[in-house]
Amino acid sequence: MVRILDTTLREGEQTPGVYFDVHIKAAIAAELDAIGVDIIEAGHPAVTAGIREAVERIAAAGLRARVGAHARSLESDVALALECGVGFLGIFYCVTEERLADAGHPLAKVVAQIARTVSFAKNARPGLLVRYTPEDTVRAPFENVLCASAEAVAAGADIISIADTTGCLIPGTARNMYDAVNRLRDGLAARGAFPLIAVHCHNDRGLALANALDGYRAGADVIDASVLALGERAGLVDLATLMTVLAHDFGEAAAWQLTRLPELYRLVSRFAGVPIPPTFPVTGRNAFTHCAGIHTQAALRNPLHYQSLDPTIVGRRSEIALDHMSGMAALRHSLAAIGEDGLADEPARAVLARVKAVGQSGRTVDLEELGLIVGFVRQQEQAVA
Repeated sequence: MVRILDTTLREGEQTPGVYFDVHIKAAIAAELDAIGVDIIEAGHPAVTAGIREAVERIAAAGLRARVGAHARSLESDVALALECGVGFLGIFYCVTEERLADAGHPLAKVVAQIARTVSFAKNARPGLLVRYTPEDTVRAPFENVLCASAEAVAAGADIISIADTTGCLIPGTARNMYDAVNRLRDGLAARGAFPLIAVHCHNDRGLALANALDGYRAGADVIDASVLALGERAGLVDLATLMTVLAHDFGEAAAWQLTRLPELYRLVSRFAGVPIPPTFPVTGRNAFTHCAGIHTQAALRNPLHYQSLDPTIVGRRSEIALDHMSGMAALRHSLAAIGEDGLADEPARAVLARVKAVGQSGRTVDLEELGLIVGFVRQQEQAVA
């Protein structure tokens, strides 16, 4: 079964303007744990004292999930993270030619530093799960990535992460995550190294989910994601979308409590100050809402005519929107919901006309307003009579 690493509290805070207070981070971590996330990346303790406190508090919370920290390939970063009591540590160092040149370090020196840092972490805490990420993996020379990764594994790294740091991979082309996973796994196996493989996909081209699923199909053991796809630039893979697809289409739902996703998203959205887009898959307000007359008429008979997901998997239900696109079937359904299923045809047509007029102003009519419209139409009828 694939493992899910949520990085809302680490990479998510790299979204401009997003910061979670310690008590909010603790609440988010508790929700992630209840949903069934395997690893919660709680932050990079070397960045601020506040982040360090949050990592410490979450690591001490007794969660089922492993609580992790982020670290540069520096023993000082690792020591600080271990003081926080984490059970997972992500160490990163970029091995692209450009970054090596910028730092003025030859590859051999960098690889030796990576190996020392990993070894330091494992010796300090033998049960620690260590991941090494050659940042910008997919744009770095493969031999650089393979060399650094193999030495990291020899030093004790449990996971090697393939980071599409700039979101440049495109499924179906020569530059794809499926091949990247297979190539690295085979290259490491040829050197006698058999770590878990993780994928970290950015969404710069809108393909993060597609690339993550490519990685999954290739046998990736860990997939990174974040709530609301928060992260650098265009963000990462959206957690709810990823987990729902893996559960619905790949049978990965055994231990996941996906009905808790709406509450998690409400919490993160409120305290990140980032609204959930209405058209967002799974968690968006309109994700299971039917609007156009033909759609609603068919959906009322069988929601799967115009839905490929059962909303109950994430604790939601199908809804009907009333606006300028609505027909009589949608209206009758909504009238029944407010106890007005006996409304005669003529006043019902008048109500529908009023609903369409409101819809043309750019609003939808909810059930409360529908009741007001019904009352207004009845008053008009009485006045005429």
